[in-house]
Amino acid sequence: MYENLWLIPLGFVAGVLGSIVGLGGGIIAVPAMTFAGFPPSLAASNSLFAAFSNSVASTVSYARQKRVEFGIGIKLGLMCIPGTVLGALVSDVMTPVSFQILFALVLIASAVYIFVKRAVDEKPYNQTVLMMVISAGASLFAGMISSLFGIGGGIIFVPLMVIGIGIPMRKAAPTAQLVLMFASLSGLLVHSALGHPDYLQAFFLAIGAFCGGLLGARLSLEIKEKKLKILVTIVLLVAAVKLVIDSMEALF
Repeated sequence: MYENLWLIPLGFVAGVLGSIVGLGGGIIAVPAMTFAGFPPSLAASNSLFAAFSNSVASTVSYARQKRVEFGIGIKLGLMCIPGTVLGALVSDVMTPVSFQILFALVLIASAVYIFVKRAVDEKPYNQTVLMMVISAGASLFAGMISSLFGIGGGIIFVPLMVIGIGIPMRKAAPTAQLVLMFASLSGLLVHSALGHPDYLQAFFLAIGAFCGGLLGARLSLEIKEKKLKILVTIVLLVAAVKLVIDSMEALF
């Protein structure tokens, strides 16, 4: 048991950063577990427990700040569920090398998104039939990424809400936490049915992520976003490079 206690601070750090940037703590937790030798399905499934815990804490805190669009968040959350089932099934047959390469690409995309994202002005929300169809397709894809890699689908949902629907950034990241609650819960249920998670490890991660989510929601009102974006971007790019190097060593 004691050898797994390091997962609590990992979950906490991942929870703080994931809550603030709206991408879910898996972008930090999964690379760390992968570097520690966790198989892909174990890292992803353990991370989803932390993502669910983190999203619950973050959503409660953000709701008190009146920054969550519940109507849109629930719609997107329900739309992503079929994708989470597919992602869990794919993770069951994915090799460590392919997981490392694909996850490195996801990390690079996340880093680019975090670095270039900016606030948008208030405008009427776009909820036309066409936008809802696009949202359904994007949600399905985000759900698959969430369950496959254990990261939550914030990299898809936040840009979708900001650019497509017109939700301002100060509400998009908090609303993404509500969506991630649906995605992570459905994903961890399917992973559990497939026998992927280590429940003790998942519990330790979830404890840290819950506390981190509470703190991250508070810090989001005070922290200088520019400095945080630079820090998280560097961490993600370093992790991506390490994953690529490890995958190349395994291949050659």
